[in-house]
Amino acid sequence: MDLDEQINLEHLLFVDRQCRSCGRIKNLLEDFYLTRKSRGYFPSSYSYECKECTVKRIKRKRNNYTYSPKFDYPDW
Repeated sequence: MDLDEQINLEHLLFVDRQCRSCGRIKNLLEDFYLTRKSRGYFPSSYSYECKECTVKRIKRKRNNYTYSPKFDYPDW
């Protein structure tokens, strides 16, 4: 058995990645954001949270910071 037959190019390029939030395996290039464009397009420069989970997290966090009628400024 030849070593070249056991290793595919996909294994070396990390085409798929598992999202830390939802646990689903998705395409690295299409479904994950780059952390910084200056780092290049290496697999290590992509985030570990998929785009869908990132959008959900940001929406949830922003809703927590919006004004709610229960909150009143202190009356000094």
